[in-house]
Amino acid sequence: MKLASRREGRDGALLVVSRDGSRCVSASDIAPHLQAALDDWQSAEPALQRRFEQLESGIIAGEATSAVELCAPLPRAYEWIDGSAFINHIVLVRRARGAQPPATLNSDPLVYQGASGRLLGPHDDFSIGDEAHGLDFEAEVCVVLGDTPRGVVAEHAAQYVRLLMLANDWTFRNLVAPELAKGFGFFVSKPASAFSPFAVTPDELGGAFRAGRLHVRVETRLNGVLLGDPDAGAEMHFSFFELLAHVTQTRSLTAGTILGSGTVSNADPARGVACLAEQRARELIATGTASTPFLRVGDLVEIRVLDDAGRNVFGSIAERVVA
Repeated sequence: MKLASRREGRDGALLVVSRDGSRCVSASDIAPHLQAALDDWQSAEPALQRRFEQLESGIIAGEATSAVELCAPLPRAYEWIDGSAFINHIVLVRRARGAQPPATLNSDPLVYQGASGRLLGPHDDFSIGDEAHGLDFEAEVCVVLGDTPRGVVAEHAAQYVRLLMLANDWTFRNLVAPELAKGFGFFVSKPASAFSPFAVTPDELGGAFRAGRLHVRVETRLNGVLLGDPDAGAEMHFSFFELLAHVTQTRSLTAGTILGSGTVSNADPARGVACLAEQRARELIATGTASTPFLRVGDLVEIRVLDDAGRNVFGSIAERVVA
């Protein structure tokens, strides 16, 4: 099942979307918005599934998704928790800024809590502000959780995953190092993140979602040029289930919490990159100079995942950088 949100009010209006993403139908009679559905998932999920099957079978014609203005599936969320589960990304980016990886790199996940009061839609322009801040994109996969108790163990974590999405975790790279040097974490270097138009139930992904990892290629393009298509599963060191066990050690999580993978990254250079920081890091390592610039006004960032049938699973994130 695929869900989306029509841009309407603060929380959007819930839509059910066809498997190929071309058609959609209102589900506001089941739940006014996605957060309400997640709050009452036991009742809402069967009704939404029936609506999805009716749309797929043609009993309900629906309307063209392209004619609907979509916001993020969750335009605001109770929490946006982002991990950094790809070791290759951590090593490359830290090496580029002259920082050592933590001693617990392979045993203890890196996690930060980002802004979630206003999340960007898949086609929202991003206002760069000052280009000297070094704007970068980060292509990620993420899960949307149901109510999750404190003390979850990885082996039992699957039951709390409701949906999967893509994310673009915008980052002002030149603000990261001085901010982290204060010893108190990210804040101004991490503006609002953007999310794919469609949120997808795990069963729609078939065998691609297994053991808490999504085994798909995440394509990232800049101004129409493919920068990379790394596999989001094979080199994800900490699975979503392990990340969930980590973040619930001392707190419970409410329905609608979003948990991100961090930038998808593969060690093989042939797979390219899912952020400019990795490209610049590779240039620094190879030549001593980073020649790739950070984003500028007018740049277009696109992120998507295609399944084996060529379907755009989550729909595309396509965002223009503006002044």
